[in-house]
Amino acid sequence: MALILTNDDGIDAPGIWALQKAVAKAFGDKAFGTKTFETKGIIVAPRDHHSGCGHQVTTHSPIHVGKRAEDVYAIAGTPADCVRVALGHLCLGDKHPEIKLVLSGINDGGNLGADVYISGTVAAVREAALHRIPGIAISHYRAKGKQVDWERAADLTAKVLTKLSGKAIAAGSFWNVNLPHLDADAPDPAMIFCDRSTHPLPVSFKIEGEYLMYAGKYQNRDRTAGTDVDVCFSGNIAITQIDL
Repeated sequence: MALILTNDDGIDAPGIWALQKAVAKAFGDKAFGTKTFETKGIIVAPRDHHSGCGHQVTTHSPIHVGKRAEDVYAIAGTPADCVRVALGHLCLGDKHPEIKLVLSGINDGGNLGADVYISGTVAAVREAALHRIPGIAISHYRAKGKQVDWERAADLTAKVLTKLSGKAIAAGSFWNVNLPHLDADAPDPAMIFCDRSTHPLPVSFKIEGEYLMYAGKYQNRDRTAGTDVDVCFSGNIAITQIDL
């Protein structure tokens, strides 16, 4: 099985390397860097930060492909570009087996509810779904003023990958996963399959003359019971199936 790993925070962000650790834990320590192992991963991530870019793609200018290491590429493009470049160029031929799964993350911040329309993290696996390749987007809700524990995020993600690898998903669908922000001494959260919130993000602005600065507070969004927002904000892992 061959995997593509990408993100929208950029190839130098800690989240994608936490995702790499999670893949190694879930699928075996030889998932990377060994051509003979049955599970092989290729990292194809944006060279620069592209958070919030949605499903933007580059079609009218060249896309630079920089090789950082064996099976590690930095792409001067968006997350959706990365998946396209991986599928349409880097993974062609005998070098790589057929791509069976695209993973995106671990995003530094939640991608809940309406966020899926904005998120570059989610757009990467949506692009995979358009090619009828399963995908999992993994994000980590970050409480204001607090840092993500990337080691624990990798551990939790490994458990999620193990869980989802045993569940079939229809072609043209993908998984959107949001990890909660936990206190250091909190027990591991439950994994809850839930619906995606369809309520808007809080909309308010700070006015500075002719300029407006968005001032909506993420933590004040609607928390209808049973939705991904409420599940994640309640300290559990929200897993949502999204269809094209």
